[in-house]
Amino acid sequence: MSLAPRTLALGVIATGMLMTVLDGSIVTVAMPAIQNDLGFSAAGLSWVVNAYLIAFGSLLLLAGRLGDLIGRKRMFLAGTGVFTAASLLAGVAGSPAVLIAARFLQGAGSAMASAVSLGILVTLFTEPRERARAIAVFSFTGAAGASLGQVLGGVLTDLLDWHWIFFINLPIGVAALAVAVPALPADRGRGGAAGADVLGAALVTAGLMLGIYTVVGVETYGWTSAHTLGLGALSLVLLVAFAVRQATAADPLMPLRILRSRSVAGANLVQVLMVAALFSFQVLVALHLQKVLGYGAAATGLAMLPAAAVIGAVSLGVSARLNARFGERTVLLAGLVMLMGVLGLLTRVPVGADYVVDLLPVMLLAAGFGLALPALTALGMSDAGEDDAGLASGLFNTTQQIGMALGVAVLSTLASSRTESLLAAGSGRAEALTGGYRLAFGVGTGLLVAAFAVALTVLRRPRPTPGAPAGQPLKPAATA
Repeated sequence: MSLAPRTLALGVIATGMLMTVLDGSIVTVAMPAIQNDLGFSAAGLSWVVNAYLIAFGSLLLLAGRLGDLIGRKRMFLAGTGVFTAASLLAGVAGSPAVLIAARFLQGAGSAMASAVSLGILVTLFTEPRERARAIAVFSFTGAAGASLGQVLGGVLTDLLDWHWIFFINLPIGVAALAVAVPALPADRGRGGAAGADVLGAALVTAGLMLGIYTVVGVETYGWTSAHTLGLGALSLVLLVAFAVRQATAADPLMPLRILRSRSVAGANLVQVLMVAALFSFQVLVALHLQKVLGYGAAATGLAMLPAAAVIGAVSLGVSARLNARFGERTVLLAGLVMLMGVLGLLTRVPVGADYVVDLLPVMLLAAGFGLALPALTALGMSDAGEDDAGLASGLFNTTQQIGMALGVAVLSTLASSRTESLLAAGSGRAEALTGGYRLAFGVGTGLLVAAFAVALTVLRRPRPTPGAPAGQPLKPAATA
């Protein structure tokens, strides 16, 4: 396939990714309006996010493998169709139950499309420099799309109403489907008989769904409650049973050989830690702007816009060249150092923060995400061959969602507990909220330090030999 059709296919993949990422962040700014309009309780409101996270995170691995079996193009089209239809249902929702059901369906559709996106990309772009540029574009949609979603969510909510944060997906989804049919390469897949591990699929889907449900419920039930410990233990049993099944099945859903690659295993572990840490930047900074500094929805989105701008400039402008010049591992380490600076500065944010002095420098340092994510994506997909590209893509997206769920559970719980403690001690509301956010930023910094340590010690992939084809298995010396 020549470059022009592949570029069009990349545009479709990036559009699908952007739609998914926007939907994840666009909702956060509109949550107060949704609560007021539909009469959500404080506890029930969290399920507008949780329903999406549970469906998305638990189905990614299964969808990625099914894409390898039945065809990644078919899976992408089906997922985009489900997501678009669910967006319409969410937009017309008149009750909490309907909106939560629609969000679950959106998560399922997103999982189907997102799980195979990277797999399509790495099989389309096999030349190292072209692949690096394609991954940079894909990573930009993930990194900057979250911040853009907050801007768009604020503007739509203030100027129209919250229903439009879902209706906006309809023209995008229809256009993506119309272009994807001719643009994406047809692939027949390996066929169901090549790896239809039904038992493995049931174990991993149930284990991940139950695990993510348990984690997102921590803020309600607490870490040491019977609910959390019991369901957490059951989830762990299911996932261990899945691992045993994969080691013994003739046609496993997820061949364990994929985890013998240091680059794949290390990149996925780094991603869990990094995404969990950056939840504090993505969500808690927005909450600080609204609840402490009194910003409205649109103003909050605009305040986050410089982060999106610098992430986009770095992702699209220099990340591919830096990866080619210095190697993905070095660029990833540099990006993680910058992100440590972001959260480190936020641990000192004052109650009456001045945007230009206290917050704008933080937004500009977010450029580190524009360095880290493309490098991490390249490492996570570095050994994806034709048969396993969907699986590697699904695994990479799954660890991203696990990191997000952990960030929600750990950092938001810590922030809330600290805030309640300060309120009980007599602090004012703004001071107590700020104290809670500072603690979460500090813990997030620690998670980034751990991610740096993993990247430094585990990711030791040698530079590829010039002219060697991409997507080949690692040599034995580079496996753990």
